[in-house]
Amino acid sequence: MSRRRRRPATMLAGLLILTLSALLSPPASAIGSAAGPSGTRAVRLTELTVVSERVAFGLQRPIAITGLPDGRMLIAEKAGTVRAYHPDTGLAADPVLDLSARVDTSDNERGLLGITPAPNFARTGMLYVAYTSLPAGTLTLARVPLGAPDRLQVLLTQEHPEYGNHNGGQVAFGRDGYLYWSTGDGGGANDPFKSGQNLGTLLGKIVRIDVNRSCGGKPYCVPFDNPFVRTPGARPEIWVYGLRNPWKFSIDPVDNSLWIGDVGQGLIEEINHIRPSQRGANLGWSCREGTPVFDQTQCRPGVRLTDPIAEYDHYMTENCSIIGGQVYRGSVTPEARGTYIASDYCSTRAFAIRAKSTGGYESAEIGTFPTQPTAFGADVNGELYVLSDLPGWLSKVRFERVQPASNR
Repeated sequence: MSRRRRRPATMLAGLLILTLSALLSPPASAIGSAAGPSGTRAVRLTELTVVSERVAFGLQRPIAITGLPDGRMLIAEKAGTVRAYHPDTGLAADPVLDLSARVDTSDNERGLLGITPAPNFARTGMLYVAYTSLPAGTLTLARVPLGAPDRLQVLLTQEHPEYGNHNGGQVAFGRDGYLYWSTGDGGGANDPFKSGQNLGTLLGKIVRIDVNRSCGGKPYCVPFDNPFVRTPGARPEIWVYGLRNPWKFSIDPVDNSLWIGDVGQGLIEEINHIRPSQRGANLGWSCREGTPVFDQTQCRPGVRLTDPIAEYDHYMTENCSIIGGQVYRGSVTPEARGTYIASDYCSTRAFAIRAKSTGGYESAEIGTFPTQPTAFGADVNGELYVLSDLPGWLSKVRFERVQPASNR
């Protein structure tokens, strides 16, 4: 999540949060009159606040979390272990999976980075994991039955030996049944390998593969509708590109869209929302960092760049690193359904964004999360949890209605 070094930010210094002006702040009538999910009357995001309840502690650098069909939450710890939490029984003392013998943890950002259950987990017990592997930090995507580390099968790798940072590592299944995996640009600073705009490498990308079939001697197939399957010199696994370090992304099960938190160099943190129709989108790095130009030599004529839906400055604030979250699809607070929640590792601010049915987005800052948030996850019912890094906490997230200031 680190960014190594910074660059001047005179144009945007002091900005707290900027959502692109054309997409932000609809008039009150456009928000208040809309119907929410299942007929629930929509409310302004400013009428919501997040509340976090700590439900477990004692985790060792927890960095990824996912829900299982039986109600458990699986929590990946950086060193390579996976712990299980259930709201009825708490955090299990012993790991349910230990991959530490395979995982390279030699840098602050290396380790076991992502975990997600197979869509048929209830029958197969299969997990998909992403980690930096020994001995040289190779980015690795694999599958392994829960509790059987000796049966791990590597699916896809990308060399990443020079620097320890910018590994990405999120894994998630879409409603299309395909597996998505994020990778960083190769580390260091300033995109030293120019990976972001290079379709010949998996660095700085989100890839999409079919893990239910094997093709050409590989333990996966490339979906026929991936955007670069017929582009000479391009890796066909690529779904979107132009990313710096997509530490966390999530997939909204309602429309299969990606919500991506891309960690910035030293000026801008950004959130991208990519719908299936936008496959092949170029998110700009390292031509741009957010919307400002970063490296003009990486800006190629005729190449269309996709703007983030939200970006914020951290140069002169306590912000430091976007922690991408999830769209709330639970039932406890119907008024919050469809709201994307994210945070920042340093400031812990709770950023809320909601797509409007009429186009564009509404956004607000709706509170704070516990210290050092590293990942969000949803349980089988769609309710949200958040992890805290060095404190080793797991907290449950809920929403509360607050009275508008004008009515107080």
